[in-house]
Amino acid sequence: MLIAKEFTFDAAHKLNDYDGLCANLHGHTYKLQVVVKGKVKKSGMVIDFADLKAVVSRKVLLKLDHSYLNETIQQPTAENIAIWIWKQLKKEIPLSEIKLWETPSSFVSYFGI
Repeated sequence: MLIAKEFTFDAAHKLNDYDGLCANLHGHTYKLQVVVKGKVKKSGMVIDFADLKAVVSRKVLLKLDHSYLNETIQQPTAENIAIWIWKQLKKEIPLSEIKLWETPSSFVSYFGI
């Protein structure tokens, strides 16, 4: 079974060695979807949504929200941010997928590959 929870965070970044507008300092309100997979436990849940929220808040949101992403991720493209998030969470929850929207119409999907 798959369980998902969505989050938002605001952050600034610029892309290095990039020839385009994103080479300039700018910000986004990112939308993050964390998808967890597992079997339904005795509790009737795969994972408690409150527990999922606590892990994502501690491992990701507290570090990225209202931050300058270049200080944490060398080239903070949506792709690299999704990979970074996966690495932060993979030891604590059984991830299936990370989706990260940089704008309302543009997102990446990462499966840990």
